[in-house]
Amino acid sequence: MAYEIAEGCISCGACEPECPVDAISEGDGKYEIDPDTCIDCAACVEVCPVDVISPA
Repeated sequence: MAYEIAEGCISCGACEPECPVDAISEGDGKYEIDPDTCIDCAACVEVCPVDVISPA
């Protein structure tokens, strides 16, 4: 199951460099996780300062 970033994202960018498969990119108003690329490692969850990343 892939992870997703909820609407509370503050676009800080902390999650993007943590992704080992480059599944995270800056979207329209918030960062987004490509569910087809995500490997469910949860590295992004650990660094999110607003806790808006969770399993989809």
